[in-house]
Amino acid sequence: MKNILYRKLTVEECERINEMNPSQYIGKAWRQVNGKRQLVEINYQDLDWPNGYEEHYSNLKETILSGGVAYGAFESNDKLLGFASINRKFFGNEFNYVLLDQLFITLEHRNRGIGKKLFMLCADIAREWNADKIYLCAGSAEETIAFYFAIGCKEAVEINKELYESDTRDYQLEYSL
Repeated sequence: MKNILYRKLTVEECERINEMNPSQYIGKAWRQVNGKRQLVEINYQDLDWPNGYEEHYSNLKETILSGGVAYGAFESNDKLLGFASINRKFFGNEFNYVLLDQLFITLEHRNRGIGKKLFMLCADIAREWNADKIYLCAGSAEETIAFYFAIGCKEAVEINKELYESDTRDYQLEYSL
Protein backbone atom coordinates (compact mmCIF):
# COMPACT_ATOMS: atom_id res chain seq x y z
CA MET A 1 0.00 0.00 0.00
CA LYS A 2 1.16 3.49 -0.81
CA ASN A 3 2.20 5.95 1.86
CA ILE A 4 -0.67 7.53 3.76
CA LEU A 5 -0.57 11.16 4.83
CA TYR A 6 -2.49 12.12 7.97
CA ARG A 7 -3.36 15.78 8.44
CA LYS A 8 -6.01 18.10 9.79
CA LEU A 9 -8.95 18.79 7.50
CA THR A 10 -10.05 22.33 6.75
CA VAL A 11 -13.69 23.37 6.65
CA GLU A 12 -13.33 23.79 2.86
CA GLU A 13 -12.41 20.10 2.56
CA CYS A 14 -15.48 18.71 4.35
CA GLU A 15 -17.22 17.91 1.07
CA ARG A 16 -14.36 15.55 0.23
CA ILE A 17 -15.95 12.87 2.39
CA ASN A 18 -18.09 12.34 -0.70
CA GLU A 19 -14.99 10.68 -2.26
CA MET A 20 -15.34 7.81 0.21
CA ASN A 21 -17.33 4.59 -0.02
CA PRO A 22 -19.14 4.41 3.36
CA SER A 23 -21.00 1.16 2.64
CA GLN A 24 -20.89 -1.61 5.21
CA TYR A 25 -22.28 -5.10 5.44
CA ILE A 26 -23.67 -5.76 8.92
CA GLY A 27 -23.98 -9.45 9.65
CA LYS A 28 -24.59 -9.13 13.39
CA ALA A 29 -25.19 -6.16 15.67
CA TRP A 30 -25.46 -5.60 19.39
CA ARG A 31 -29.04 -5.15 20.63
CA GLN A 32 -30.90 -5.16 23.93
CA VAL A 33 -32.93 -8.37 24.11
CA ASN A 34 -34.91 -9.04 27.29
CA GLY A 35 -32.80 -6.48 29.15
CA LYS A 36 -29.47 -7.99 28.10
CA ARG A 37 -27.07 -6.85 25.38
CA GLN A 38 -26.40 -9.58 22.84
CA LEU A 39 -25.41 -10.11 19.23
CA VAL A 40 -28.33 -10.61 16.90
CA GLU A 41 -28.43 -11.49 13.22
CA ILE A 42 -29.02 -8.38 11.10
CA ASN A 43 -27.83 -9.42 7.63
CA TYR A 44 -28.04 -5.89 6.25
CA GLN A 45 -26.07 -4.09 3.55
CA ASP A 46 -25.90 -0.35 4.23
CA LEU A 47 -24.90 1.18 0.89
CA ASP A 48 -24.70 4.81 1.96
CA TRP A 49 -23.84 7.07 4.89
CA PRO A 50 -25.90 6.23 7.99
CA ASN A 51 -28.52 9.03 8.17
CA GLY A 52 -27.32 10.36 4.80
CA TYR A 53 -24.31 12.25 3.44
CA GLU A 54 -25.70 15.69 4.35
CA GLU A 55 -25.82 14.90 8.06
CA HIS A 56 -22.21 13.72 8.12
CA TYR A 57 -21.04 16.65 6.01
CA SER A 58 -22.90 19.13 8.25
CA ASN A 59 -21.61 17.55 11.47
CA LEU A 60 -18.04 17.55 10.20
CA LYS A 61 -18.26 21.19 9.16
CA GLU A 62 -19.84 22.16 12.51
CA THR A 63 -17.10 20.34 14.44
CA ILE A 64 -14.38 22.33 12.71
CA LEU A 65 -16.24 25.68 12.88
CA SER A 66 -16.89 25.25 16.62
CA GLY A 67 -13.26 24.65 17.59
CA GLY A 68 -13.10 20.89 17.20
CA VAL A 69 -10.61 19.04 15.04
CA ALA A 70 -10.93 16.65 12.12
CA TYR A 71 -8.15 14.53 10.67
CA GLY A 72 -8.06 12.98 7.25
CA ALA A 73 -6.04 10.08 5.88
CA PHE A 74 -4.93 10.65 2.30
CA GLU A 75 -3.38 8.35 -0.27
CA SER A 76 -0.37 9.75 -2.12
CA ASN A 77 -2.64 10.70 -5.03
CA ASP A 78 -4.54 12.92 -2.54
CA LYS A 79 -7.63 10.66 -2.35
CA LEU A 80 -9.39 10.81 1.03
CA LEU A 81 -9.36 7.33 2.59
CA GLY A 82 -10.86 8.15 5.97
CA PHE A 83 -11.51 10.81 8.55
CA ALA A 84 -12.18 11.26 12.25
CA SER A 85 -13.51 14.26 14.11
CA ILE A 86 -13.52 15.24 17.77
CA ASN A 87 -15.69 17.95 19.27
CA ARG A 88 -14.22 20.62 21.56
CA LYS A 89 -17.22 20.95 23.89
CA PHE A 90 -16.78 19.29 27.28
CA PHE A 91 -19.57 17.44 29.05
CA GLY A 92 -20.02 15.02 31.94
CA ASN A 93 -20.48 15.20 35.69
CA GLU A 94 -17.81 12.85 36.99
CA PHE A 95 -15.34 13.19 34.09
CA ASN A 96 -14.49 15.76 31.43
CA TYR A 97 -15.58 14.04 28.24
CA VAL A 98 -15.20 15.15 24.63
CA LEU A 99 -17.10 13.46 21.83
CA LEU A 100 -15.47 11.52 19.02
CA ASP A 101 -18.17 12.63 16.62
CA GLN A 102 -17.23 10.61 13.53
CA LEU A 103 -14.77 7.98 12.35
CA PHE A 104 -15.14 6.53 8.86
CA ILE A 105 -12.81 4.63 6.58
CA THR A 106 -13.62 4.05 2.92
CA LEU A 107 -14.65 0.42 2.31
CA GLU A 108 -11.62 -0.51 0.19
CA HIS A 109 -9.11 0.55 2.87
CA ARG A 110 -10.57 -0.90 6.09
CA ASN A 111 -8.57 -3.23 8.33
CA ARG A 112 -5.26 -1.54 7.51
CA GLY A 113 -4.72 0.48 10.70
CA ILE A 114 -6.06 3.76 9.30
CA GLY A 115 -8.95 3.97 11.76
CA LYS A 116 -6.68 3.30 14.73
CA LYS A 117 -4.23 5.99 13.61
CA LEU A 118 -7.02 8.55 13.12
CA PHE A 119 -8.50 7.67 16.52
CA MET A 120 -5.12 8.10 18.23
CA LEU A 121 -4.60 11.49 16.56
CA CYS A 122 -7.94 12.57 18.02
CA ALA A 123 -6.90 11.16 21.42
CA ASP A 124 -3.73 13.32 21.28
CA ILE A 125 -5.87 16.41 20.67
CA ALA A 126 -8.20 15.49 23.55
CA ARG A 127 -5.14 15.18 25.84
CA GLU A 128 -3.98 18.65 24.74
CA TRP A 129 -7.42 19.95 25.75
CA ASN A 130 -7.02 18.23 29.16
CA ALA A 131 -10.02 15.98 28.67
CA ASP A 132 -10.28 12.91 30.91
CA LYS A 133 -12.01 10.66 28.38
CA ILE A 134 -13.29 10.42 24.85
CA TYR A 135 -16.97 9.54 24.54
CA LEU A 136 -18.28 7.56 21.56
CA CYS A 137 -21.72 6.65 20.29
CA ALA A 138 -20.56 3.71 18.24
CA GLY A 139 -22.69 2.02 15.61
CA SER A 140 -23.69 -1.38 16.96
CA ALA A 141 -22.27 -3.56 14.16
CA GLU A 142 -20.20 -6.45 15.53
CA GLU A 143 -17.03 -5.37 13.66
CA THR A 144 -17.36 -1.74 14.74
CA ILE A 145 -17.62 -2.61 18.43
CA ALA A 146 -14.79 -5.15 18.14
CA PHE A 147 -12.58 -2.41 16.64
CA TYR A 148 -13.25 0.01 19.49
CA PHE A 149 -12.71 -2.62 22.18
CA ALA A 150 -9.44 -3.67 20.46
CA ILE A 151 -8.03 -0.13 20.71
CA GLY A 152 -8.91 0.17 24.40
CA CYS A 153 -12.45 1.53 24.59
CA LYS A 154 -14.81 0.31 27.29
CA GLU A 155 -18.50 0.74 28.02
CA ALA A 156 -19.13 4.31 29.17
CA VAL A 157 -19.25 4.81 32.93
CA GLU A 158 -21.32 7.96 32.58
CA ILE A 159 -24.04 7.90 29.90
CA ASN A 160 -24.81 11.14 28.07
CA LYS A 161 -28.60 10.99 27.98
CA GLU A 162 -28.99 13.29 24.95
CA LEU A 163 -26.50 11.31 22.88
CA TYR A 164 -27.96 7.99 23.99
CA GLU A 165 -31.49 9.04 23.07
CA SER A 166 -30.40 10.19 19.60
CA ASP A 167 -30.01 6.47 18.74
CA THR A 168 -30.63 3.97 21.50
CA ARG A 169 -29.10 1.18 19.38
CA ASP A 170 -25.66 2.85 19.53
CA TYR A 171 -23.11 1.42 21.94
CA GLN A 172 -22.06 4.13 24.44
CA LEU A 173 -18.28 3.80 24.87
CA GLU A 174 -15.42 5.73 26.39
CA TYR A 175 -11.66 5.86 26.04
CA SER A 176 -9.54 6.92 29.01
CA LEU A 177 -6.76 9.35 28.16
